[in-house]
Amino acid sequence: MAAEKRPSAGGRVTIARHGVLRTRHPLITLLSVFGVVLGVVGVSGVSLAAYNVWDASQAIATNAVVLDEEKPLPPSLGAIEGGVNILLVGTDSCEGQDPSLSGACRAGDTEGERNDVTMLVHISDEPRRVTVVSFPRDMLVPIPACEKPDGSGKVSAMSSQMINASYWYGGLGCTVDTVENLIGNDQITIDFAAAIRWTGVINVSNAIGGVDVCVAGDINDVNTGLHLTAGTHTLTGVEALQFLRIRHGIGDGSDLGRISNQQQFMSSLVRKLQSDSVLANPATLFNLATTTIGQVQAGQLVLSSGLTNPTLMVQIAMAVKDVPFEDIVFVQYPTVYAPGLNGSPSSRVLPVKDAAKVLFDALAANQPLSLTGDPSGGRAIEVTGEAQQPATTPTTGATQAPADGATDAAAPPATDAGGGTAATPEQRVELPSNITGQTAKDTTCTLPQK
Repeated sequence: MAAEKRPSAGGRVTIARHGVLRTRHPLITLLSVFGVVLGVVGVSGVSLAAYNVWDASQAIATNAVVLDEEKPLPPSLGAIEGGVNILLVGTDSCEGQDPSLSGACRAGDTEGERNDVTMLVHISDEPRRVTVVSFPRDMLVPIPACEKPDGSGKVSAMSSQMINASYWYGGLGCTVDTVENLIGNDQITIDFAAAIRWTGVINVSNAIGGVDVCVAGDINDVNTGLHLTAGTHTLTGVEALQFLRIRHGIGDGSDLGRISNQQQFMSSLVRKLQSDSVLANPATLFNLATTTIGQVQAGQLVLSSGLTNPTLMVQIAMAVKDVPFEDIVFVQYPTVYAPGLNGSPSSRVLPVKDAAKVLFDALAANQPLSLTGDPSGGRAIEVTGEAQQPATTPTTGATQAPADGATDAAAPPATDAGGGTAATPEQRVELPSNITGQTAKDTTCTLPQK
């Protein structure tokens, strides 16, 4: 019997809610969205490289987990029509991993599998904007009745469980249902999803030549084995993985701080992918694309069937590759700490739905966002400056600085193509101050734990 499908608000067919899924971990699929798709675009003008990428992608499509019956896509290099929402899930599975990279795996704690990283990547329709929403793993939320991963029945609904238990109970489809239920906005439905493990981060970070991160002081974390001196570091391989997993050595040692640290990494990654060092180097792009495809072939990365379609990859890349830094926003779902037993501190957090509604209503209306709160939950990062947009990247909607010696006073009003006055810039929606985060324009530095 075919898996049930339902249309999204944008007319796409969303993912099936059950089916046997292999699972993977955090940043690889985001690297795929912001990296592989850009890699396909970058090498598409190089005939041999383009052919090899296409040939490899056909092989992985044959073995892909079929989450939905994707609509045929036109053979066009134009940007994807409408917006798209992609849920990225990272699990804590020890299966197939190097035990030395995880204390839990070394200790033999292999029972069950949870979504310890859960991120929604929202790519809007024109004008293009990208928002990445991270959901804290310890957030207590309702979990709806979910199909079991093997399709053998349903798991009963639960009124309050940690969000990272949703994968344990019902696999990827249950996590999708849980997130959509939490968002509570019919205009924001999840089109694609992926579940990944952490081993592939090593190979992909090597393929892109590493990601630059900043630490404000020495970090020495016995849990992950990460040791960094104060300053800027280009992280590759195991160090990149350790940086993404670190919690106890930074900020207040909480999962909220770890999310902020991951946002620094992702922000730096986006800036690199938009820079000439990547987009102008076909060899680097081809290496990135083929490496990521190789991770799929090696079983380190599983994508929904639609994300293995090279045409879709190109269309997503065309939608995101020129988004201004200030419109690439990384936020945490707003929370407050839950009361502990007998007045003791609790690591569990509760959703603040009224603040979250402001965020998701703005996304549904495709309104630009303005952050008003701290850059970090868990006091893990600080803003140190602003990044400059690459000269080769259009900055539609951004205010251009006048040339040296020029003034704004004598400049005539801007006009549109028909000679009339151009539309004024959109007013940004100020997010509540309890929504923490940063934009890709913000350069940030990780704060060691005190």
